[in-house]
Amino acid sequence: MPDNLKSAVIKADRYDPGLNRTYAEMAEHYGTAILPARVRKPKDKAKVEVAVQVAQRWILARLRNHRFFSLAELNAAIRPLLDALNMRVMRDYGASRADLFATLDRPNLQPLPAEPYVFARWKRARVAPDYHIEVDRCWYSVPFSLIRQVVDARITHRTVEVFHRGTRVASHMRDPGRRSHITAPEHMPSAHRRYAEWSPARILSRAAKLGPSVAAFCDIVMQDRPHPEQGFRTCLGILSLARSFEPQRLDAACRRGISIKARSVSSIRSILKTGLDQAFMEPEPDELPLHHPNIRGQKYYH
Repeated sequence: MPDNLKSAVIKADRYDPGLNRTYAEMAEHYGTAILPARVRKPKDKAKVEVAVQVAQRWILARLRNHRFFSLAELNAAIRPLLDALNMRVMRDYGASRADLFATLDRPNLQPLPAEPYVFARWKRARVAPDYHIEVDRCWYSVPFSLIRQVVDARITHRTVEVFHRGTRVASHMRDPGRRSHITAPEHMPSAHRRYAEWSPARILSRAAKLGPSVAAFCDIVMQDRPHPEQGFRTCLGILSLARSFEPQRLDAACRRGISIKARSVSSIRSILKTGLDQAFMEPEPDELPLHHPNIRGQKYYH
C-alpha cells in the first residue's frame, strides 16, 4: 500500500488508480498486490506511519549526536539498535516484533520465483515510415503493416520487445551501440526483401569492377545515410547505368559527381547524357607522357 508517488502511481484515483507499468510488472513477478492509499489519507497505511515514528524515536534519535564517515559505518551502528527494537516486547501485544514475525508472517511467506526479476522500461512510440521505432538512438523494425501506428516497447538490458494492443509483434536483441538499424527480414515489404541479400562489402566489390571512382561514389553514398542499407537503392541504380554506358564513362561521371558533391542516380545519369564526364576522362597533368628522352622529370630531384 504505497503513497501516490510518481514512481509507483502515475494517475491518482480513488477507485481506479493508474500504476507505473514497470512497478506493476515487478509486483506481478513477486505475486504482490498494489493498493495505493487515497490522496491525503495517511490512516490508509497507519502501520507504515507508526513504523516511521518508532524508527525515528528508537534509532535516529539515539544516533543524532554521532558522526559517520561511510555508509558501512552507519549501518554497523544501526544494526544493534534495530535488533534491540525488534526484540522489545510491545505492551499491547505481549510479544516482540521478532516473535510476531516468526509466528504470523514467516509461515505465510511465499517462495521466491524461480527466475529473478529483470528490470524493464516501457516506452510508447509511433512507427516511422521505414517501419522502425527509435529506442536509445537505435532503430528496431516492426511489421511494415504497423506504419504510423502507436506501439509499446519493453526495454531490458538485453532485449527490446514491441507490443501492439497487448500483443507482441517484434522482439530484438538490444544493440549497445548508437545510430544503428536492426531489421528483421520478415518485417520488410516484399519490395524491400530483394535488397536484404546485399551488403556494403558486396556493393563496393561490384562497384570496384567498374572503376575506382564508382566504388568511391558508392562508399560516400552509404556513409552519408544514417544506415548503409538506406543507400543500397542509390548504389544499385549507379551500377545499373553500366548497362547503358561504358565503364570508363561511368567512372568519369562518378569522379565528377564526387567533385560537385552529387549523391543521386539522376545526377550521374544527367552527367552522362550531357557529356560532362568527357572532361574527367582526360589524363591528369602528372600523367602526361614525356616525349623528350633527356627529360628526367621533377621526381628525379627528390
